[in-house]
Amino acid sequence: MALADQPEGLLAAMWRPLRLETLVTLRWLAVGGQTAGVLLVQFGLGFPLPLIECLILIAMLGVVNLVLLFRFGPAYRPSNRFATAQLAFDCLELGGVLALTGGLHNPFALLLLAPVSVAATILPQRATAVLAFLVVVIASTISLFHLPLPWDPDVDLVFDRLYEIGIWASLLCAVVFIAAYTNRVAHEARQLADALAATEVALSRHEQLSALDGLAAAAAHELGTPLSTIALAAAEMRADLPAGPLADDLDLIISQSNRCRAILGKLRNLGDDGGDPFAAAPIGELLAEVAKPHEELGKAIDIESHGEGPDPIFRRNVGLAYGLGNLIENACHFARSEVSVNATWDVSRISVSITDDGPGFPTDLITRLGDPYLTSRARTLTGREGETAGLGLGVFIAKTLLERTGAAITFHNAAADGHAMVTVVWPREAIEARGLIL
Repeated sequence: MALADQPEGLLAAMWRPLRLETLVTLRWLAVGGQTAGVLLVQFGLGFPLPLIECLILIAMLGVVNLVLLFRFGPAYRPSNRFATAQLAFDCLELGGVLALTGGLHNPFALLLLAPVSVAATILPQRATAVLAFLVVVIASTISLFHLPLPWDPDVDLVFDRLYEIGIWASLLCAVVFIAAYTNRVAHEARQLADALAATEVALSRHEQLSALDGLAAAAAHELGTPLSTIALAAAEMRADLPAGPLADDLDLIISQSNRCRAILGKLRNLGDDGGDPFAAAPIGELLAEVAKPHEELGKAIDIESHGEGPDPIFRRNVGLAYGLGNLIENACHFARSEVSVNATWDVSRISVSITDDGPGFPTDLITRLGDPYLTSRARTLTGREGETAGLGLGVFIAKTLLERTGAAITFHNAAADGHAMVTVVWPREAIEARGLIL
């Protein structure tokens, strides 16, 4: 299965952005910081605290680190579930240390936000929600059940209950905000990275298919000489033989060699038929070429081109052809019976509009069309092989490839009852600067 065909959920399950070494390093920092903190309070400030219990909890972090490094090695990339389990353990350990040292009265209770921040950055939304809920439970528990804050025994330190509730509420708000906002930003970044990777895969595949034409022409050129020699030798032998079985075999060789020469002739002419990716074609012919493979979908494709002056001559470009073909294919999928492709131009710009007579774009999603993995029930159907077709990755790939050629793409409905319309506009200066037009 190609990357472009994989569903978003599968990509999320495959996402393993961090090495184990990174999580282990963060945990070593926690070990060092917590150890220094409790020792400073006990021996530096002289405030009594349950030192042995705190050191046991901190030592558990170190033991877990050593076990993970010995078992998996620093280069191992843990799965989402395994990373979530590690961060949950970190939260529980920190919650235990805080419970022994004053609960939410301890100013270092703010460190409960650290595992949530890490999870929101690298883990899917469900795992982040689980960790955020765990931190809320820990914060709520240690706000009710905790040992006194280590302090000067001669000072009676009292916290107002309303102040304690305020600390708990502020920590709760911070956890929810960080989990929701950071995870959303990271999630969109991962979507964009996956979609761009799929775009590169699709473009590379199309380039390989285009390169086959040149390879076929080269092979035809190399095979032409020995095949001509075979045909000539067979013809000379046939001229010296009387009728009989051997002459019949030579006739068969000659006829088959002529057939091979005809096939090689077709291969040599692939560039003249539009297969050469470095050739050029008027915009009308280019649109006809990219639309032809989609005629088998059973929808009529009407192509018109007109404008001021002669037809613009486009250099065949893989990204340009793939992007336009993708938009036409999408229109054919959703059209009821007809797709209209209209190319116009003047001295300042070249425009291509693709309109289908289907239900149109959902109005609430028009502004988001072109985002990766965008889906819509209204514009979703079952494809020929049972696969679901939507408006997500395919439109994103087409939009990205066409924008690389200097185009601006807009989506709207041509009529109140639907008729989705995609308009691709190239400023003359932009497309000339990229060498895509003669």
